[in-house]
Amino acid sequence: MKILAIEFSSAQRGVAVVVDGHPRATAMETASRETHAFDLISRALAEAGVEREQIECLAIGLGPGSYTGIRSAIALAQGWQLALPVRLLGVGSVECLAAEAQANAWFGAVNIIVDAQRNELYVARYEINPGGCREIEPLKLAAADEVRARASAGETVAGPEADRWFAGGRVLFPGAAMLGKMAAGRANFVTGEKLEPLYLRETNFVKAPPPRVLPAG
Repeated sequence: MKILAIEFSSAQRGVAVVVDGHPRATAMETASRETHAFDLISRALAEAGVEREQIECLAIGLGPGSYTGIRSAIALAQGWQLALPVRLLGVGSVECLAAEAQANAWFGAVNIIVDAQRNELYVARYEINPGGCREIEPLKLAAADEVRARASAGETVAGPEADRWFAGGRVLFPGAAMLGKMAAGRANFVTGEKLEPLYLRETNFVKAPPPRVLPAG
């Protein structure tokens, strides 16, 4: 199966073409470069020698992470499915990070973290060994001090900007190539409207105050 994987949940955004479980091409940029998604897609497809019409599945990193990046990837996938007969599959970016940690041979208890703002972190805890990754604590919101205690106990802490939060934190980004490899072994395809970002905090809307009326004169 020819998969186009799109992982925009972090500051390191990437697109990869994966054919029958093997990465064939990857294009990456930092989010600050404001590279258009279709530029990355065109680069990856051209390097892989694959036409857009040949893509059979789009794999999307669902976060948590950059709200704008994840939403843009989902919107792109939804539009693609409207135009062409393609399957869609979403994968949690934390799962992808755990697989990246395994590829780096970071074994033992590994805490995968993502900045959740408000001095909180998204954190999931895995037991990682050469044979696989086992989730031992599901994704949740946690105070930084809770994760700091785990790091002090000798557990690995890894994720985008992990070194900014903790001394010894290991910087790790979810890669599009890894996302595509993970998608190649799955069949839980969804329609476009079923793709949703992974966020644990409810969205709160605050009603704007009425406009001020300035006195005449």
